[in-house]
Amino acid sequence: MFWLVYDALWSLVLIPAVPLILLSRNKRLAQRFAVTVPSAMEKEGNIWVHGLSVGEVMSAVPLVKAMASAFPSKGIVFTATTRMGMKVAQKELQEVADRLYLMPLDAWWSVRRFVRRIKPGVFLLVETDVWPGLLSYLKRLGIKSILVNGRISPRTYRSYRRASWLIRRMYEPLDSCFMQSDLDRDRLLAVGVNPEKVKAIGNIKFDRDIQPMELEERAKWFNLLGLSAADPVWVAGSTHRGEEALILKAFWEIRKFFPSLRLILAPRDIARADELVQLIHARGLNGVKRSGISDKAVQDDVLVLDTYGELDRIYGLGWISFVGGSLVPVGGHNLLEPAGQGSPVLFGPYTHNFVFMSSAILNAGGGIRVTDVPSLRDTVMRLLSETDRRLRMGRAAMRFVETNRGAIKRVIAWGTANIPKSEAK
Repeated sequence: MFWLVYDALWSLVLIPAVPLILLSRNKRLAQRFAVTVPSAMEKEGNIWVHGLSVGEVMSAVPLVKAMASAFPSKGIVFTATTRMGMKVAQKELQEVADRLYLMPLDAWWSVRRFVRRIKPGVFLLVETDVWPGLLSYLKRLGIKSILVNGRISPRTYRSYRRASWLIRRMYEPLDSCFMQSDLDRDRLLAVGVNPEKVKAIGNIKFDRDIQPMELEERAKWFNLLGLSAADPVWVAGSTHRGEEALILKAFWEIRKFFPSLRLILAPRDIARADELVQLIHARGLNGVKRSGISDKAVQDDVLVLDTYGELDRIYGLGWISFVGGSLVPVGGHNLLEPAGQGSPVLFGPYTHNFVFMSSAILNAGGGIRVTDVPSLRDTVMRLLSETDRRLRMGRAAMRFVETNRGAIKRVIAWGTANIPKSEAK
């Protein structure tokens, strides 16, 4: 009865929507409703990997590459839900995936048209975006589905507990749920998901290939950004509204003691770059957008990174790094990019999206949690002053990344056991 009602509700959406989409010629909507679908794949039993948005897609990149290497006879299909997620996929996976496409909506018509074209043999869902209609349909076809890198934030957990009967039904079609940590596993078990399906195998984000920056690349970046290699650099990445003002206040106070310090500010939403430049000027500082740098640009106090795909390398310039979404109650962002570059990692009190990662880097000695502007200011000043301590923290951050690798190998082991062995390399 549940699925009949579910499909009926989607039918109410589909009946008026499809003619309107055909008339509007909106390509994105046409893909989401599967009015347009990928060309039919010749291979059967392909590997389908899905990531919701930018964070999930970045997590999925090393997984997709590993699956393509381990099962070369299988086609690779990758889907994302958001525009930015698809842009990342096109940049990172164009040469690996046989198909890159927007994820269809969970309507029965959209799902069936899409699945018939890509002919999957296994579906790997990265972190989130659990659609019950799709999972149920794959189950009926005998296609295995697994959740990879699953995480349950405190907010999600509260929602799950209020509707545990529905959550159990949503997760029932999944063959396995591979969670990032014991805490994520326990939260899923607490709402009644079958314990035989749920395992904590670690975070696949650790398996991303992060190459520490060499001297030649550093010199190139300093030249591109109009910075002096002699000046200390503080990189604050993935920041949110309300957070930049706090960072700029701390930076302004630090500059009284370290006047050569430069700040690279990378907002999570690069569309806010102009807003941040105005905020910088209001603080009495000079600021410039990355896209506005010219060959004749003078050194500015603050550089606003408004280009996509550069932050992971620019972290390598930082004497000190701060990862945003953590001084405001967003829940934090991935700490691995600065850690992998050997930069001491600072973050605020709100890291509920990365509970294990934040506690583990603290225990490893590669990160420091700050609570407010004074503690951020004092911590940055202390690390600028104490070179030996700063370098030790950087080395500890890199070790933290290395020692937590291995989750992808466990996913590949599952694939080897569930995909015919003749297909494995």
